[in-house]
Amino acid sequence: MYSAYAYPKSRYLPQNPVDLNAREERERLSKSALKGFFKLAAAWKLRDDDARELLGGLSSSAFYEWKKNPDRVLEVDRITRISYLLGIYKTLHIIYGDKLADEWVSLPNRNIIFGGRTPLAYMLAGGLLSMQTVRKLLDARRGGL
Repeated sequence: MYSAYAYPKSRYLPQNPVDLNAREERERLSKSALKGFFKLAAAWKLRDDDARELLGGLSSSAFYEWKKNPDRVLEVDRITRISYLLGIYKTLHIIYGDKLADEWVSLPNRNIIFGGRTPLAYMLAGGLLSMQTVRKLLDARRGGL
């Protein structure tokens, strides 16, 4: 049989992932996640309809309420979406200058993944899995994979 995989010996221990199923963790993260998302939406100059779709199809009334009062507890799906988007934002700012980093999601892209569409259109069409793909692509470009 196969022996169990073991973390290599080092002075660094692997961190346990945040348990997003735990309400207290979501309470801790939700407000700052929403604030970050709305700043990202402004930097990317997202239309409200697109921002709502990136959040998983949020209604207009809920969107504007969240924007006015981000102090709430988000579901796992929404925190995960925001996490991917903030990771994309951060990586773009590491790779490119601020101007291009903020425009990148709205520019047509010849990468085979996007097929000439904008990364934003790709993420809007494909949801969470597309956000994950864009995040992985950018992390690889940055040298993080």
